[in-house]
This record gives sequence, structure tokens and C-alpha cells, in this order.
Amino acid sequence: MTNNRFVLTLSCDDRPGIVAAVTTELADLGANIAESDQFWDQVTNKFFMRIAILAPEGVTREQVQRAIDPAIARFDLKTTLKDQAIRPKIIIMVSKFDHAMLHLLYQIRVGWLDAEVAAIVSNHEDSRRTAEIEGIPFYHLPVTKETKSEQEEKLLRLVQETGADLVVLARYMQVLSDSLSKRLFGKVINIHHSFLPSFKGAKPYHQAHQRGVKMIGATGHYVTPDLDEGPIIEQDAERVSHALSAEDFVARGRDIESRVLARAVKYHLENRVMIVGNKTIVFTP
Repeated sequence: MTNNRFVLTLSCDDRPGIVAAVTTELADLGANIAESDQFWDQVTNKFFMRIAILAPEGVTREQVQRAIDPAIARFDLKTTLKDQAIRPKIIIMVSKFDHAMLHLLYQIRVGWLDAEVAAIVSNHEDSRRTAEIEGIPFYHLPVTKETKSEQEEKLLRLVQETGADLVVLARYMQVLSDSLSKRLFGKVINIHHSFLPSFKGAKPYHQAHQRGVKMIGATGHYVTPDLDEGPIIEQDAERVSHALSAEDFVARGRDIESRVLARAVKYHLENRVMIVGNKTIVFTP
């Protein structure tokens, strides 16, 4: 028998009976729980939960939604319910350094990332050939001070026309405007080539090398109007030493960036990330 798969996330003020109310309704529907994660924030008394649901063949998202509606009303739940049969669409934005983009494309090709790349957008022409090889529409949107607003409107229209669920800044070296960041809040992920908020701006690995750091890393985060200070999804690091050059730092950093961005995108697409103020709760597999 084929199961229909859904992912439910919820948050609310914590009190007894929440899990029982939701899972009882799902059981009455004949659904099974394939995965369940929960977190109680004792400081705020907020409860967060993610449930992966296996429903019998023929059960629709609307039926699952109706089943849990009584629990939503009873506990004032804030919920999202995603049908995993609908493959999410992403737009990848890149400038000249394409290592993070290439890693995303490879992980999609081998099936580790379940996504459709609706478009590759760049302020340079360098990645056009890659897009052509992959059969992905390519959009060259060069950005200057005079054209920034116009190009961002084109990007926003592209998001709307393609139905993209996520915009991925894979070393896209342009700062999104406050207006666009607000309009796409929670739908844009950036890879920053250092631990935030350390070493912002140009040549962060060279800054790190000059400071003699012993660890370098990368941060995958949501984009907000506050530059490089959005809610963090994923980070990783690697030990380095005085014997390495600044170019060695850059080379190792490229590898870390690619891994961290892919994981951040995967967690988002699998509905494992819940934004809470300026931080996130991430239910990692």
C-alpha cells in the first residue's frame, strides 16, 4: 500500500494534552507517525513540535487538516502542514564563486536534496554555461546602484511566477535591500563565510588569517534587513593553524560553505526549521 506523506509543525503555549490531542486525531484518520520531534522552551513556556505523517492512500492534505482542526482550536496552535508529494522549488542566486551552487546541484542530482531548481540568477554571466548543461533557466541581472531596485523587482516577479518556495544565496555577493528582505522573510537563505557576527565584509578568511584564529567556519542563516544577522540555521567549523596561508583558509572555507549551505537548505525544505524571533529551532534528522 502506498502512503501519502505530510509534515506538520506546530507551536503554542505549553500545557498538558497537546501531543495526545493531535496524535489521537491522526490515529482516527488511520495515519501513522513516522517521525516526531518536540521542544519545550522553559523560559517562554512555548512548545514546538514537528511530526512526519504517513497517511493511508487516498487521504488528502485537506482531510488531515480537518482532522487536526479541533486540536488547533482547543490549544490555539500555530501550524503548517506540507504535502511531501509536492516537490519544493528553489531559485539559486550566485555571483562568480560557484562552488556552493555546484554542490547544491550535485546533491539534488543524487537525490539527497529533494528540490527543483526553477532558476539560476546571477549578476554575472559566469554560471550561464552551468545552467545550460543542467537545463535550468538562467537570468542575468547585473546590479548597479542605479539598477538595484529594478533588478530586485524582476527577482520578486520571478519568485512569484515560478512559485519558488526558497531563494538560496549561494555566494551571491550583493546585499538585498531592506524592502526585499522583509517581503521574502523566511524564504531566503544565505551562506556567510565565517561565524557570524565575526569577520563581516570583504575577505573574511584573510581577516581571520591576520587575527591568527584557530577555527574557521561558515554560517547558513535566513536573510533579514540586518546584514548578516538573520536567524542561524546551521554552522560548521574546522581547525586551522599558523602553518596555513590565507589561500589555504579560503580553500578549506569553500568546502565548509558548500556543506553548511546544503544542510541549511535541506533542513528548510524538510520543514525542520522554526523561526522564533531572532533565532531558530532546528529538528535535525
